[in-house]
Amino acid sequence: MKKTIASVALAVSALALCSCGAPQIGLAYTEITAPLTATTGTGSKVGTATSTTYLGLVAMGDASVEAAKRNGGISSVSSVDVKIDSILGLYTTYTTTVRGN
Repeated sequence: MKKTIASVALAVSALALCSCGAPQIGLAYTEITAPLTATTGTGSKVGTATSTTYLGLVAMGDASVEAAKRNGGISSVSSVDVKIDSILGLYTTYTTTVRGN
């Protein structure tokens, strides 16, 4: 759990500090969706997992692909997308959406 929280916080921080080919992050407000990976297959099931950051100080939740797979009852992944919503960096959600069968 601590590793997941640290990973999400690091990912959001890295996205906020550099473009590095990543989606753009707005300083005041962010609402973006970006693909992480896709295969040639399609899926009829969808699973999501979310983590939340408060005041840029506390991050909680599990936004991992494994959690999204579990939440959607998915065993074979066809695509993974992420969505980041942030207001002034004070409240941020990071949602992973997995599609598959």
